[in-house]
Amino acid sequence: MARPIWTGVLSFGLVSIPVGLYTATSAHTLRFHQLQRGTSDRIRNRRVNERTGEEVELDDIVKGFDAGDAYVLVEPDELDEIAPGRSKALEINGFVDLDAIDPIFFDRTYYLGPKSKDYAKVYALLERALAKSNRAGVATFVMRGREYLVALKSEEGILTLHTLHWADEIRDPREEVPDLPGSRVSAGAKEMRMAEQLIDTLAMDWDPEEFHDTYRDKVADLIKAKQAGETVEKAEPAAEATNVIDLTEALRASVERARAKGKQSKGKQSKGEQSKGEERKQRTGEQSRQGKGGKQGRTGRRQGRKESGLSELTKAELYERASAAGIPGRSGMKRDELIKALEQAGRQAA
Repeated sequence: MARPIWTGVLSFGLVSIPVGLYTATSAHTLRFHQLQRGTSDRIRNRRVNERTGEEVELDDIVKGFDAGDAYVLVEPDELDEIAPGRSKALEINGFVDLDAIDPIFFDRTYYLGPKSKDYAKVYALLERALAKSNRAGVATFVMRGREYLVALKSEEGILTLHTLHWADEIRDPREEVPDLPGSRVSAGAKEMRMAEQLIDTLAMDWDPEEFHDTYRDKVADLIKAKQAGETVEKAEPAAEATNVIDLTEALRASVERARAKGKQSKGKQSKGEQSKGEERKQRTGEQSRQGKGGKQGRTGRRQGRKESGLSELTKAELYERASAAGIPGRSGMKRDELIKALEQAGRQAA
């Protein structure tokens, strides 16, 4: 069970609930250590006094604000003393329509839970009221020496807290991004129709399970290959920018390719559904011939996998089949795990 990263009191009107704040996401990025080239010596970051070169203990470090001619020193306790209530209170200032908050304001997401079962009724009341009204509670509070503007939402039976950027933190795109098209730049009617047609052809339902971190997989494959003294295939070069003169032809070709890909995907899916029964029969017959357990059982499983054709598929094709079969957790599976999960799904369906 996770521990809350912040505890305090959530209040709206005269109603208060002791709550805990929990991290809602976790990164799965592969982490590397820094080493000196040609050695296995770790490179570490240390807190060093730049004048003496000596390492400084954490307890001996204070915060200093550069005032120009000198530093203004601030102790950690002094920061807590100026807002003792704000660091333990999460008071909702009001409720706004969810659609009124521009997505650019959202930063990080946290789960908010009641401190104990004694407050479950009050917690559920606020969560359901927010869900029914499609509104978010807006509040500010202090956590880890920083004040946050937050939006409190209801999401599938739980309260979620989203930290928001302050208004003055949002940059003006017209000042930050060069070469933006102005009102004088217009697209032809034919090009506009084809662009809309391409968007319609590529329309899809949002399902986050359909996406997975392919770059992380390639990094993991690179590490395994280097361990084995092998090389890996390099990625394809990035696509070149579309010439304005060839825009219409590029749009037309994109629409045709998207349509062909859609038909091919549907064909594979229907063919896969038809062949599931045959694959299950092949696996069952092979396993019965080889027997259960021991060397014969292992040989049967290998032969069954070969007969099913799964071992000959690429990881992308395996993932496509796993998506069609609705296998949970497929986005984080390796190639062998996808094969095993597909085989298990076939056995269960039989």
